[in-house]
Amino acid sequence: MEANRLLELLVLYLACSRASALLTGLYCGERNCYDVLDVSSDATRAEIGRAYRRLALKLHPDRYKGSDGEAAFQMIATAYETLRDEESRADYDYLLAHPDQYYRHYYNYYRHRVAPRVDVRLVIAITILVISCLQYYIWWSTYNAAVAHLVTVPKYRQMATEIATREGMLASSARGLRGRARRDEQDALLREIIKTRIDIRGGYRRPRIADVLLIRLVMLPWHLACYAAWHIHWIYRFDVRRDEYGRDEKLYLVRRNLGLSAEYFESIGEEQKEEFLRQELWLKRNFQVYQNEQLEAMRTRQAQSTRWKRYRRWLRTDGPGRITFED
Repeated sequence: MEANRLLELLVLYLACSRASALLTGLYCGERNCYDVLDVSSDATRAEIGRAYRRLALKLHPDRYKGSDGEAAFQMIATAYETLRDEESRADYDYLLAHPDQYYRHYYNYYRHRVAPRVDVRLVIAITILVISCLQYYIWWSTYNAAVAHLVTVPKYRQMATEIATREGMLASSARGLRGRARRDEQDALLREIIKTRIDIRGGYRRPRIADVLLIRLVMLPWHLACYAAWHIHWIYRFDVRRDEYGRDEKLYLVRRNLGLSAEYFESIGEEQKEEFLRQELWLKRNFQVYQNEQLEAMRTRQAQSTRWKRYRRWLRTDGPGRITFED
Protein backbone atom coordinates (compact mmCIF):
# COMPACT_ATOMS: atom_id res chain seq x y z
CA MET A 1 0.00 0.00 0.00
CA GLU A 2 2.79 2.36 0.94
CA ALA A 3 4.68 1.42 -2.27
CA ASN A 4 1.65 2.26 -4.44
CA ARG A 5 1.33 5.62 -2.70
CA LEU A 6 4.99 6.42 -3.34
CA LEU A 7 4.62 5.40 -6.98
CA GLU A 8 1.62 7.74 -7.44
CA LEU A 9 3.51 10.64 -5.87
CA LEU A 10 6.50 9.98 -8.13
CA VAL A 11 4.36 9.96 -11.28
CA LEU A 12 2.58 13.14 -10.17
CA TYR A 13 5.92 14.83 -9.45
CA LEU A 14 7.35 13.89 -12.85
CA ALA A 15 4.23 15.12 -14.66
CA CYS A 16 4.19 18.41 -12.78
CA SER A 17 7.93 18.91 -13.33
CA ARG A 18 7.53 18.24 -17.06
CA ALA A 19 4.61 20.65 -17.46
CA SER A 20 6.33 23.30 -15.35
CA ALA A 21 9.55 23.01 -17.35
CA LEU A 22 7.67 23.37 -20.63
CA LEU A 23 6.09 26.61 -19.40
CA THR A 24 9.52 28.23 -19.39
CA GLY A 25 9.78 30.43 -22.47
CA LEU A 26 6.01 30.48 -23.09
CA TYR A 27 4.07 33.61 -22.23
CA CYS A 28 5.22 34.75 -18.75
CA GLY A 29 7.25 31.62 -18.08
CA GLU A 30 6.63 30.06 -14.68
CA ARG A 31 4.85 33.20 -13.43
CA ASN A 32 1.14 33.79 -13.86
CA CYS A 33 0.44 36.67 -16.24
CA TYR A 34 -2.56 37.76 -14.17
CA ASP A 35 -0.39 37.94 -11.07
CA VAL A 36 2.25 39.91 -12.96
CA LEU A 37 -0.31 42.63 -13.74
CA ASP A 38 -1.99 42.21 -10.34
CA VAL A 39 -5.43 41.55 -11.84
CA SER A 40 -7.94 38.75 -11.46
CA SER A 41 -8.48 36.06 -14.10
CA ASP A 42 -11.89 37.60 -14.99
CA ALA A 43 -10.59 41.16 -15.39
CA THR A 44 -11.86 43.13 -18.34
CA ARG A 45 -9.66 44.43 -21.13
CA ALA A 46 -9.93 47.97 -19.76
CA GLU A 47 -8.83 46.83 -16.30
CA ILE A 48 -5.84 45.00 -17.82
CA GLY A 49 -4.90 48.14 -19.75
CA ARG A 50 -5.09 50.34 -16.65
CA ALA A 51 -3.01 47.87 -14.65
CA TYR A 52 -0.36 47.76 -17.35
CA ARG A 53 -0.09 51.54 -17.61
CA ARG A 54 0.18 51.88 -13.83
CA LEU A 55 2.96 49.29 -13.60
CA ALA A 56 4.71 50.65 -16.71
CA LEU A 57 4.97 54.10 -15.12
CA LYS A 58 6.27 52.55 -11.94
CA LEU A 59 8.79 50.11 -13.45
CA HIS A 60 9.96 52.09 -16.46
CA PRO A 61 13.80 51.99 -16.68
CA ASP A 62 13.94 55.80 -16.62
CA ARG A 63 12.19 55.85 -13.22
CA TYR A 64 12.94 52.51 -11.58
CA LYS A 65 16.64 52.19 -10.84
CA GLY A 66 16.63 48.68 -9.36
CA SER A 67 18.89 45.98 -10.74
CA ASP A 68 15.89 43.96 -11.94
CA GLY A 69 14.07 46.97 -13.46
CA GLU A 70 14.55 46.03 -17.11
CA ALA A 71 13.53 42.39 -16.56
CA ALA A 72 10.45 43.46 -14.58
CA PHE A 73 9.45 45.93 -17.28
CA GLN A 74 9.80 43.26 -19.96
CA MET A 75 7.72 40.86 -17.85
CA ILE A 76 4.75 43.23 -17.53
CA ALA A 77 4.99 44.02 -21.26
CA THR A 78 4.86 40.28 -22.05
CA ALA A 79 1.90 39.81 -19.71
CA TYR A 80 0.05 42.70 -21.33
CA GLU A 81 0.72 41.39 -24.86
CA THR A 82 -0.61 38.01 -23.79
CA LEU A 83 -3.81 39.20 -22.09
CA ARG A 84 -4.86 42.14 -24.27
CA ASP A 85 -5.61 39.94 -27.30
CA GLU A 86 -8.75 37.85 -26.85
CA GLU A 87 -7.47 34.84 -28.79
CA SER A 88 -4.09 34.83 -27.06
CA ARG A 89 -5.78 35.23 -23.67
CA ALA A 90 -8.08 32.29 -24.41
CA ASP A 91 -5.07 30.12 -25.26
CA TYR A 92 -3.35 31.21 -22.05
CA ASP A 93 -6.44 30.43 -19.95
CA TYR A 94 -6.52 26.99 -21.58
CA LEU A 95 -2.88 26.50 -20.60
CA LEU A 96 -3.69 27.33 -16.98
CA ALA A 97 -6.60 24.90 -16.99
CA HIS A 98 -4.75 22.10 -18.85
CA PRO A 99 -1.02 22.43 -18.11
CA ASP A 100 -0.23 18.88 -19.26
CA GLN A 101 -1.21 19.43 -22.93
CA TYR A 102 2.15 20.97 -23.71
CA TYR A 103 2.19 20.19 -27.46
CA ARG A 104 -0.99 22.14 -27.95
CA HIS A 105 0.38 25.02 -25.84
CA TYR A 106 3.51 25.21 -27.97
CA TYR A 107 1.40 25.23 -31.13
CA ASN A 108 -0.93 27.98 -29.85
CA TYR A 109 1.96 30.08 -28.61
CA TYR A 110 4.02 30.05 -31.79
CA ARG A 111 0.97 30.23 -34.04
CA HIS A 112 0.39 33.82 -32.92
CA ARG A 113 4.02 34.79 -33.37
CA VAL A 114 4.61 33.40 -36.87
CA ALA A 115 1.19 34.34 -38.23
CA PRO A 116 1.35 37.13 -40.85
CA ARG A 117 0.54 40.58 -39.52
CA VAL A 118 -0.82 41.78 -42.87
CA ASP A 119 -4.05 40.58 -44.45
CA VAL A 120 -3.24 37.86 -46.98
CA ARG A 121 -5.88 39.23 -49.35
CA LEU A 122 -4.06 42.57 -49.45
CA VAL A 123 -0.76 40.83 -50.21
CA ILE A 124 -2.37 38.87 -53.07
CA ALA A 125 -4.00 42.01 -54.48
CA ILE A 126 -0.72 43.96 -54.42
CA THR A 127 1.14 41.03 -56.01
CA ILE A 128 -1.39 40.81 -58.84
CA LEU A 129 -1.18 44.57 -59.37
CA VAL A 130 2.63 44.50 -59.54
CA ILE A 131 2.59 41.56 -61.97
CA SER A 132 0.06 43.38 -64.16
CA CYS A 133 2.19 46.53 -64.27
CA LEU A 134 5.28 44.50 -65.15
CA GLN A 135 3.33 42.68 -67.85
CA TYR A 136 2.18 45.91 -69.47
CA TYR A 137 5.66 47.46 -69.33
CA ILE A 138 7.34 44.38 -70.81
CA TRP A 139 4.73 44.10 -73.55
CA TRP A 140 5.25 47.70 -74.60
CA SER A 141 9.03 47.31 -74.55
CA THR A 142 8.76 44.18 -76.71
CA TYR A 143 6.28 45.87 -79.02
CA ASN A 144 8.51 48.93 -79.54
CA ALA A 145 11.48 46.66 -80.22
CA ALA A 146 9.39 44.70 -82.74
CA VAL A 147 8.30 47.89 -84.51
CA ALA A 148 11.91 49.06 -84.66
CA HIS A 149 12.77 45.73 -86.30
CA LEU A 150 9.85 45.90 -88.73
CA VAL A 151 11.16 49.23 -90.00
CA THR A 152 14.13 47.28 -91.37
CA VAL A 153 11.91 44.59 -92.98
CA PRO A 154 11.45 45.53 -96.68
CA LYS A 155 7.76 44.56 -96.74
CA TYR A 156 6.67 46.80 -93.87
CA ARG A 157 9.12 49.59 -94.71
CA GLN A 158 7.79 49.77 -98.26
CA MET A 159 4.17 49.82 -97.05
CA ALA A 160 4.93 52.62 -94.56
CA THR A 161 6.91 54.57 -97.18
CA GLU A 162 4.02 54.35 -99.67
CA ILE A 163 1.60 55.72 -97.08
CA ALA A 164 3.95 58.53 -96.12
CA THR A 165 4.65 59.46 -99.77
CA ARG A 166 0.98 59.34 -100.74
CA GLU A 167 0.00 61.70 -97.94
CA GLY A 168 3.05 63.97 -98.29
CA MET A 169 4.29 63.20 -94.80
CA LEU A 170 7.77 62.09 -95.81
CA ALA A 171 8.80 65.32 -97.54
CA SER A 172 7.37 67.61 -94.85
CA SER A 173 8.97 65.74 -91.95
CA ALA A 174 12.48 65.79 -93.47
CA ARG A 175 12.34 69.39 -94.67
CA GLY A 176 15.45 71.33 -93.62
CA LEU A 177 17.29 68.20 -92.42
CA ARG A 178 20.28 66.50 -93.99
CA GLY A 179 22.36 63.38 -93.55
CA ARG A 180 21.86 61.25 -90.44
CA ALA A 181 19.28 63.59 -88.91
CA ARG A 182 17.15 63.21 -92.04
CA ARG A 183 17.34 59.39 -91.90
CA ASP A 184 16.52 59.34 -88.17
CA GLU A 185 13.48 61.55 -88.74
CA GLN A 186 12.30 59.33 -91.58
CA ASP A 187 12.73 56.17 -89.46
CA ALA A 188 10.76 57.76 -86.61
CA LEU A 189 7.97 58.64 -89.05
CA LEU A 190 7.91 55.13 -90.51
CA ARG A 191 7.80 53.59 -87.01
CA GLU A 192 4.81 55.75 -86.13
CA ILE A 193 3.04 54.77 -89.36
CA ILE A 194 3.68 51.07 -88.70
CA LYS A 195 2.24 51.48 -85.19
CA THR A 196 -0.89 53.40 -86.13
CA ARG A 197 -1.64 52.71 -89.80
CA ILE A 198 -0.49 49.18 -90.59
CA ASP A 199 -2.26 46.10 -89.23
CA ILE A 200 0.39 44.19 -87.27
CA ARG A 201 -0.91 40.81 -86.18
CA GLY A 202 0.30 37.80 -84.26
CA GLY A 203 3.17 38.29 -81.83
CA TYR A 204 3.61 41.94 -82.91
CA ARG A 205 0.11 43.01 -81.92
CA ARG A 206 -0.26 46.30 -80.07
CA PRO A 207 -0.49 45.70 -76.28
CA ARG A 208 -3.90 46.13 -74.71
CA ILE A 209 -4.64 46.96 -71.09
CA ALA A 210 -7.47 44.40 -71.18
CA ASP A 211 -4.93 41.58 -71.54
CA VAL A 212 -3.08 42.13 -68.26
CA LEU A 213 -3.57 39.69 -65.39
CA LEU A 214 -5.60 42.03 -63.17
CA ILE A 215 -8.21 42.81 -65.83
CA ARG A 216 -8.40 39.18 -66.91
CA LEU A 217 -9.10 38.06 -63.34
CA VAL A 218 -11.77 40.73 -62.92
CA MET A 219 -13.39 39.75 -66.22
CA LEU A 220 -13.00 36.00 -65.67
CA PRO A 221 -16.66 35.36 -64.66
CA TRP A 222 -17.86 37.28 -67.71
CA HIS A 223 -15.55 35.36 -70.05
CA LEU A 224 -16.62 32.04 -68.54
CA ALA A 225 -20.27 32.95 -69.03
CA CYS A 226 -19.62 34.00 -72.64
CA TYR A 227 -17.71 30.79 -73.36
CA ALA A 228 -20.49 28.66 -71.86
CA ALA A 229 -23.12 30.50 -73.94
CA TRP A 230 -21.00 30.16 -77.09
CA HIS A 231 -20.45 26.45 -76.46
CA ILE A 232 -24.16 25.82 -75.92
CA HIS A 233 -24.96 27.77 -79.11
CA TRP A 234 -22.37 25.74 -81.04
CA ILE A 235 -23.85 22.42 -79.85
CA TYR A 236 -27.36 23.58 -80.69
CA ARG A 237 -26.44 24.76 -84.20
CA PHE A 238 -24.09 22.03 -85.40
CA ASP A 239 -24.92 18.99 -83.24
CA VAL A 240 -28.69 19.37 -82.85
CA ARG A 241 -29.80 21.30 -85.93
CA ARG A 242 -26.97 19.96 -88.14
CA ASP A 243 -26.29 23.34 -89.77
CA GLU A 244 -23.50 23.72 -92.30
CA TYR A 245 -20.25 25.27 -91.08
CA GLY A 246 -19.56 28.83 -92.20
CA ARG A 247 -16.11 30.16 -93.13
CA ASP A 248 -15.34 31.37 -89.60
CA GLU A 249 -16.45 28.09 -88.06
CA LYS A 250 -14.31 26.11 -90.52
CA LEU A 251 -11.25 28.23 -89.73
CA TYR A 252 -11.87 27.75 -86.01
CA LEU A 253 -11.92 23.97 -86.44
CA VAL A 254 -8.76 24.14 -88.57
CA ARG A 255 -7.00 26.20 -85.88
CA ARG A 256 -8.09 23.75 -83.20
CA ASN A 257 -6.84 20.78 -85.22
CA LEU A 258 -3.50 22.51 -85.81
CA GLY A 259 -3.21 23.35 -82.10
CA LEU A 260 -2.44 27.03 -82.77
CA SER A 261 -3.33 30.02 -80.61
CA ALA A 262 -5.76 32.64 -81.93
CA GLU A 263 -2.99 35.28 -82.13
CA TYR A 264 -0.65 33.05 -84.11
CA PHE A 265 -3.39 31.81 -86.46
CA GLU A 266 -4.42 35.41 -87.09
CA SER A 267 -0.89 36.23 -88.29
CA ILE A 268 -1.08 33.55 -91.01
CA GLY A 269 -1.62 34.94 -94.49
CA GLU A 270 -4.97 34.72 -96.23
CA GLU A 271 -3.47 32.54 -98.97
CA GLN A 272 -2.46 29.91 -96.45
CA LYS A 273 -5.89 30.03 -94.81
CA GLU A 274 -7.56 29.56 -98.18
CA GLU A 275 -5.28 26.56 -98.77
CA PHE A 276 -6.45 25.09 -95.46
CA LEU A 277 -10.05 25.56 -96.52
CA ARG A 278 -9.38 24.08 -99.98
CA GLN A 279 -7.99 20.94 -98.35
CA GLU A 280 -10.99 20.84 -95.96
CA LEU A 281 -8.75 20.49 -92.93
CA TRP A 282 -11.64 21.09 -90.55
CA LEU A 283 -12.54 17.43 -91.16
CA LYS A 284 -10.63 15.01 -88.97
CA ARG A 285 -9.87 12.52 -91.73
CA ASN A 286 -8.50 15.20 -94.06
CA PHE A 287 -6.42 16.71 -91.28
CA GLN A 288 -4.94 13.30 -90.47
CA VAL A 289 -3.87 12.89 -94.10
CA TYR A 290 -2.41 16.43 -94.10
CA GLN A 291 -0.54 15.73 -90.86
CA ASN A 292 0.97 12.54 -92.26
CA GLU A 293 2.03 14.36 -95.42
CA GLN A 294 3.71 17.11 -93.40
CA LEU A 295 5.47 14.53 -91.25
CA GLU A 296 6.73 12.66 -94.31
CA ALA A 297 7.88 15.92 -95.91
CA MET A 298 9.79 16.82 -92.75
CA ARG A 299 11.48 13.42 -92.71
CA THR A 300 12.46 13.86 -96.36
CA ARG A 301 13.98 17.27 -95.65
CA GLN A 302 15.86 15.88 -92.68
CA ALA A 303 17.19 12.97 -94.75
CA GLN A 304 18.48 15.43 -97.36
CA SER A 305 19.85 17.90 -94.83
CA THR A 306 23.63 17.91 -94.42
CA ARG A 307 23.32 19.10 -90.83
CA TRP A 308 20.91 16.25 -89.97
CA LYS A 309 23.28 13.73 -91.54
CA ARG A 310 26.13 15.02 -89.40
CA TYR A 311 23.92 14.77 -86.29
CA ARG A 312 22.95 11.17 -87.03
CA ARG A 313 26.59 10.30 -87.67
CA TRP A 314 27.51 11.82 -84.33
CA LEU A 315 24.77 9.78 -82.61
CA ARG A 316 26.16 6.55 -84.08
CA THR A 317 29.77 7.27 -83.14
CA ASP A 318 29.98 9.63 -80.17
CA GLY A 319 26.40 10.06 -79.04
CA PRO A 320 24.93 9.48 -75.56
CA GLY A 321 25.54 6.00 -74.20
CA ARG A 322 28.69 5.42 -76.25
CA ILE A 323 31.82 4.34 -74.37
CA THR A 324 35.15 5.52 -75.75
CA PHE A 325 38.74 4.94 -74.64
CA GLU A 326 38.89 8.53 -73.42
CA ASP A 327 36.27 7.67 -70.80
